[in-house]
Amino acid sequence: MTFARRDDLLGDLFRTPLDPGYAQAAARRARTGAPPPRWGRAARAVTLAAVGFLLAVAYHQAVAEAPSASRARDDLVADVRSRQRTAEDLQRQVDALRTQVDQARDDALADASGAASLRGLAARTGTGRVTGDGVVVRVVDAPPQVDPVTGKTEEENLGIVLDRDLQDVANGLFQEGAEAIAVNGQRLTATSTIRAAGGVILVDFKPVTSPYEVAAIGPPGLADSFSSSATAKRFRRYVENYRMQFGVKARKGLVLAAAPEPPLRYAHPPSPSPSATASPSGGRR
Repeated sequence: MTFARRDDLLGDLFRTPLDPGYAQAAARRARTGAPPPRWGRAARAVTLAAVGFLLAVAYHQAVAEAPSASRARDDLVADVRSRQRTAEDLQRQVDALRTQVDQARDDALADASGAASLRGLAARTGTGRVTGDGVVVRVVDAPPQVDPVTGKTEEENLGIVLDRDLQDVANGLFQEGAEAIAVNGQRLTATSTIRAAGGVILVDFKPVTSPYEVAAIGPPGLADSFSSSATAKRFRRYVENYRMQFGVKARKGLVLAAAPEPPLRYAHPPSPSPSATASPSGGRR
C-alpha cells in the first residue's frame, strides 16, 4: 500500500504540475480581463525614475571630479620627478666631495705605498672606483602576454625578473672569480642587499628597474666561465619557458663607481660578568 500511494502521488504531480490555486487565479484573470494594478505600474515608474536620477547625479559628480583628480596626479608626478632631480644633484655633489677627500688623503700620506694600499682596500671592499675588463649580464622582464581572443593583457607574468634572480646572477659571478660587481650602476659591497618591496627591486634600498645589467670586473675569461655555469643554464631555461631575456657579453674597460661609505660602527668592551671575576684562590680560568 505504501508503494501504491507513492505511485499515485508521483502520477498526480506529473499530470498537474501547476498548483490548482495558481491555475484558478490565472483563469479568473483571463475571464475578467483585468489589467495589473495601477499602483504596481506607478511604483515601477517611480523606481526607474529614481534610479535614473541617481545615475545622472553620479555621472555629473564623476565628470566634475575628474579634472581635480588629474591635477592631483600631475602634481604628484611633478613632485616625484623634482625629488629625483634633487637626489641626483646631491649624489653628484657627494661624488665630487669624495673625490676631493680621496685626493687630500693621498696627498697627506707621505708613503706612496700606503696610499696604494688604501686604494686597493677601497676597491676590494666596494668603496673605491675601479676600472678593468669583465662581463655584463643583461636580464630583461618578459613582455606581458596578451589573450588572442579578448585582446586583454594577462595579469600573471611568470617571466618577471625577481630579486632572487639578481641575487643568483651576482653570486654566480662572484663564484666565477668576479672582484667587483654593480647592478644598474649600484656597486655591491660585503653588506649590500638585493630585496623586493612592493613589486620593486631594491639594491641597497635604491630602486632598479628592467632592463637589469649586472656588470662585473674579474679575471680573463670571466664571460666564458659564467656562460657555461649552472646559473646561466638555468636562466636560458627561463628564456625558453617564460620568454625572459638573458644575455652575457664580455666588455673591456668597464668602470664601476664606488659604493656609498658604510656607516661607522664602534666596538665596545663587554661589561664584566660574574663568571669572569677572580676565583678565591687568586687564579683565573
